[in-house]
Amino acid sequence: MKKTFAAFGLIAGLMMTGASHADVGVAGEIGTTGIGFHASIPLQPNLNARLGLGYLGYSYSGSTSDMNYELKLKANTYDALLDWYPSADSSFRLTTGLAYNGNKIDVDGQANAAGNYTVNGRSYSAGAVGQVNGKVSFNKVAPYLGIGWGRPSSKEKGWSISTDIGVLLQGSPRTSLSNSGCTASASVCSQFANDLARENEQLRDEVKRFKAYPVLRIGVSYKF
Repeated sequence: MKKTFAAFGLIAGLMMTGASHADVGVAGEIGTTGIGFHASIPLQPNLNARLGLGYLGYSYSGSTSDMNYELKLKANTYDALLDWYPSADSSFRLTTGLAYNGNKIDVDGQANAAGNYTVNGRSYSAGAVGQVNGKVSFNKVAPYLGIGWGRPSSKEKGWSISTDIGVLLQGSPRTSLSNSGCTASASVCSQFANDLARENEQLRDEVKRFKAYPVLRIGVSYKF
C-alpha cells in the first residue's frame, strides 16, 4: 500500500512540476466509471499526466442457480494515469496507471413468489430464516490499461472531446453472504447458515466476470 501511495505521489509531483510551464486541462466525463473528471498536464511533448475521479451508482437483478438477488453496484475510483502519444501532434494515446478502487456491490437475497429461499437444494421460509444480505469487494488498488483519443490540455482554444477505452484490473472478487433475524429453531438456523456458505461459493463464481472492469468514457473540455 505504501508503494501505491508513493506512485500516486510521484505522478502528482510530476503534474505540479509541469504546471509551472504548461496549462492544465480539465475534462468533465461520463461513462462506465460514472460521472467524474480528469485534470491533465503535459510533462513532455508526447507525455501527459492525469489525475481524476469517478462515481457511479447502479442497481440491477442477478441470480445463481438457486437464488435471485438485487445487486447495487457502487463504483468509486480515484486514478493517477500517464498518457503516451506516438507523436507530439497525435491525439491517439496509450494509457497506464493506478486507481484507488472503491468499487463494491451490495447484495440482497430475494425470496421466490411463494416467499421461500431455495438454497443448496433446500427450501426455507424467508419469514422464518430472515433477510439474506452480502457484499462483493475487490482489490483497493487496481492497475489500469487502455487507449484513448484527445488532449484535454491542448493549447488550442475552444471545445474538445476526449475518450478512454480500457480495463481496470481489480482482481478476483471477494464475497460474503449471511442472514439476520432467523426466528426458526436453532437447528434450522444452523442448517440455513451452512447452506448459505455453499451459496456464497456460487455467488463468487457468478461475479467472477467483474475481475476486469471495462472502462468506457467520453469527456468534454473547453479551453479559453
